[in-house]
Amino acid sequence: MSKQMQNATNLYLRGIRDGHIDEVLDNYMGESYTQHSTGVKDGKAGFKEFFQDFHKRNPEREIQIVRTFEDGPYVFQHVYQKLNGGQAQWITADIFKADDQGRIVEHWDVIDAYPQEKPAVDPIFGDFQIEDENQTEQNKAKIRLFLTYVMQNHDYSRFNDFVKDNYVEHDAVSYLDYLKDNDVTYDFVFKVIGQGNYVVSYSQVTIAGTAYAMFDIFRLEGGKIAEHWVNKEVMPKRGELTNSGKF
Repeated sequence: MSKQMQNATNLYLRGIRDGHIDEVLDNYMGESYTQHSTGVKDGKAGFKEFFQDFHKRNPEREIQIVRTFEDGPYVFQHVYQKLNGGQAQWITADIFKADDQGRIVEHWDVIDAYPQEKPAVDPIFGDFQIEDENQTEQNKAKIRLFLTYVMQNHDYSRFNDFVKDNYVEHDAVSYLDYLKDNDVTYDFVFKVIGQGNYVVSYSQVTIAGTAYAMFDIFRLEGGKIAEHWVNKEVMPKRGELTNSGKF
């Protein structure tokens, strides 16, 4: 495990799960910490303030990192949180940026609710294995084209050019029908990162007139999308921001 992935993992498990906030600030974060998470103030002091209160409100914390990979200075993590015996269950998608020493200096996330009634296809749990690392850049390029042609330009005739016939969808039963029926528009794609057969995009997306911050998590096989997860969160109003915003 690289230093930056170890630090991102420790931030989650040692800090958020186990409550060792000062350990995180002193060992896993860089000199500065830029925050893009809704409701969390910028900087190390903002992190400490938020999670001290979080630990008081949630004395029982089960946190599991289901999948994680890295791309240059960035680490992606897909995380399940079960709080207070299941009173609240969350799925988070996070990107951490590390400095040259692997210490975390910036963070983006989207927090979505784990469904109260378990769906036929689970929205986060499943197998995870990084393969085809020599195909990372080709897979990232393929996802950028998919986002441009299908998601931004609404050329749904090209959907099957990018997606396998037997792909697994963890969000809607039929993702293509969902796109057509709900007036989904990708306003802009902020970041695309990947490692091997996994690629993640972070975008602002308008669905039926409401703007969301949204992660799309893709697993590819043979250059086509074989599996897809979504995490989305309503964009906070500018007047409600406690930091520089979701992007």
